[in-house]
Amino acid sequence: MFKVRTHNQIALQGLERFPRDRFEVGTELADPEGILLRSHVLTPEAATPRLRAVARAGAGVNNLPVEAFTEQGIVVFNTPGANANSVKEIVVAGLLLACRDLSGALAFTQGLAPDLDEPALHDAVEGEKKRFAGRELAGKTLGVVGLGAIGARVADIALQLGMSVLGYDPAISVDAAWRLPREVQRQENLAALLARSDFVTLHVPALPETQGLINREALAQLRPGAVLLNFARGPIVDPVAIAEALKAGRLARYVADFPETALLGLPGALLLPHLGASTEEAETNCAVMAANQLIDFLEHGNIRNSVNFPPVVLEHAAGTRLAVINENRPNRLGPALSVLAEHNLNVIDMLNKSRDAVAYNLIDVEGTVTEAVLEALRQVDGVLKVYHFGEDQR
Repeated sequence: MFKVRTHNQIALQGLERFPRDRFEVGTELADPEGILLRSHVLTPEAATPRLRAVARAGAGVNNLPVEAFTEQGIVVFNTPGANANSVKEIVVAGLLLACRDLSGALAFTQGLAPDLDEPALHDAVEGEKKRFAGRELAGKTLGVVGLGAIGARVADIALQLGMSVLGYDPAISVDAAWRLPREVQRQENLAALLARSDFVTLHVPALPETQGLINREALAQLRPGAVLLNFARGPIVDPVAIAEALKAGRLARYVADFPETALLGLPGALLLPHLGASTEEAETNCAVMAANQLIDFLEHGNIRNSVNFPPVVLEHAAGTRLAVINENRPNRLGPALSVLAEHNLNVIDMLNKSRDAVAYNLIDVEGTVTEAVLEALRQVDGVLKVYHFGEDQR
């Protein structure tokens, strides 16, 4: 029976995906094969001897030591697209908040004395409503930086709102390109997008190359009075540079899901407490997707939506399955296959893929895989981890 340790509050629909006759799921389990979490921060010390995989119910994995886990052959999953609709909808709300002073209008109305009679209430409303006049989104230009699952949806709904949409993503995948509405005008670089946009929305992951992507230099390329929205990750922007741009009037509004000390109380900074994926539907979708990926890996070795291993899915028709994780260097797999041959294990089916520094091999063999076989595979130079998907998988 596999042990799966959970952190944070995981949606019940996700927890119910684990068959109780094959999985033990709980918050206090020691030395688990799998970990399921949301925003809980793990350290490299979480890699206990039996840990095989960590599944994050969400897209970002900056709360996980991915590099350390990779070196130990631990697969890290995320759930791209599971919360895309939730984030898309809050981006639309952010656009509306930026061009219509709805928060100010609400505060004004809520501050009216409850004992006003109807004529006085009417006079107060009509006399002050001009303070909250705004502008429409239709006819404006939205620049979308990052055209993945969320960015493509934002681009689509912006088009439906009558906006022109520019898109920039140097790392766009083929699947993402197919999902992109044809009306989106692709930009060759970030500077071109910034210079042509009335509104700019960020939808790139937090990676070393995207940290501080929107800095003083980038902000200087914006149209005066532009609006910037960040519902991706906090580190993508330089908050000090954002504050300077707001004070100078180059940036009219900064709408973000990540409050920063430098921006608190600053006029024009509309900051939300990380609500992008905080809907019942998004939490359920992420939990179910993460659980399904974890189950498929622990039981069959299949990898879908890993941030550190290649996608590998092999139909398991017959035989005993092994997963061999090795350094992605020449002549690492050959010696492992020789071990199987030496133990008279015939390879029925096999799939090998690599990603960066690691290679992942799913191998179905005919014959009995003993502990001696597993230990011999572990001793092969460059092999990081060996998993057995037989009757005794531990």
